[in-house]
Amino acid sequence: MILKGSQRGGAGNLSAHLLNKRDNDHVRVLNLRGFMADDLTGALQEAYAISRATKCRQFMFSLSLNPPKNALVKETDFQKAADAAEKRLGLSGQPRAIILHEKEGRRHAHVVWSRIRADELKAVELPFFKNKLKDLSRDLFLEHQWTLPEGLRTHGGRSPLNFSLAEWQQAKRLGRDPREIKDAIRDCWNRSDDAKSLAHALDERGYFLAQGDRRSFVIMDTDGEVYSLARYAGVKTKDVRAKLGDPDKLPSLTDITITLQRQTTSQARNFILSMRQRHVADIAQAKAPLAKLKREHEAERGDLAAAQSSRWEHETRDRAARFRKGLAGLWDTITGRKRALRQQNEREAADGLRRDSTERDRLVETQLEQRRPFQFDLDRTRKRHAEERQLLARELAAHRKRLRSAERQQSQDSERPRERTRRRGTPSLDL
Repeated sequence: MILKGSQRGGAGNLSAHLLNKRDNDHVRVLNLRGFMADDLTGALQEAYAISRATKCRQFMFSLSLNPPKNALVKETDFQKAADAAEKRLGLSGQPRAIILHEKEGRRHAHVVWSRIRADELKAVELPFFKNKLKDLSRDLFLEHQWTLPEGLRTHGGRSPLNFSLAEWQQAKRLGRDPREIKDAIRDCWNRSDDAKSLAHALDERGYFLAQGDRRSFVIMDTDGEVYSLARYAGVKTKDVRAKLGDPDKLPSLTDITITLQRQTTSQARNFILSMRQRHVADIAQAKAPLAKLKREHEAERGDLAAAQSSRWEHETRDRAARFRKGLAGLWDTITGRKRALRQQNEREAADGLRRDSTERDRLVETQLEQRRPFQFDLDRTRKRHAEERQLLARELAAHRKRLRSAERQQSQDSERPRERTRRRGTPSLDL
């Protein structure tokens, strides 16, 4: 599993994000431990209330657990991964919540710990937590016999296709996969030697190299969205300056905006708009059967949850009925029979929890298998759209190049008559 963690505050925003059913197909609170509240929102607000007795603002540690695509990961696997993470981070025994998400046919989990030790009113320090999580992530890939991604191999570094929540939201506004944007910018960076070659490579992909507001190197696309070159190329700022030199030599964002408005004809703008509208319609058509399937799967999960709840209540009553009352109960306590019954009940309860978890895993596995062909169609549509956007970017780049060439030629033609006039008016000197 890819593990990404961060220290953070904002209990309300985090609980709303984790319980968000708009962007997730299914959401399930798998486990709440160490909280008085029995719901996620109340639990995180409880952690915030305790943190008010301290000076700690980032009173939570949030961790996402992302298995490879199409990997069938059980509830117990996520719990074991959370146990291993809290042990390495020094968060053992801290209040914890585990939330399962299913999105785009993939199952992943989020874990949130309170960093505040209630008995000491001090925050747990988390030194080098990124390195610890990277080591654990590599161990989990090897344990489950999954193929190691490039970023977790011992000879490799951080994967350049990792992205933050802000980067994901920026790409989502444009209707693109953030990996598509990062992959394009990274490819242009790797194929270029200096600012000129990088600007040319980006132009062919529909991006433009510019100077940012703070003398930084940024990239702008045809929609006016601005991206940090260092962040999206996956390199350090000092490496960008060493390769590209002084950003003052680059055009500003305003200059590029004006140039785009001048060089993009109304016909090209209409073509871009038409393509986007067609892409939106294609995605809506591909998502329609998935929406129907989601409703059917939610109903199936609701039926299973109701059946399990009813069975659990019945079994709990049966286990409680084993304890006798009155003198018989006193005799059971003296002889040790009551303790044996309590141990038997605990074993059966644990077996029942494992049985329920296994039933949910089987249902999820079946539903993901039913969803897979529809998800494949959606992914294929998105891939085709990405290829069309790349082709359009190259065509627009060639169009702008032709316009610039025509403008230069026109400027040269207008200069020639003035130059001939000056030559005719210049007196000759006879020596």
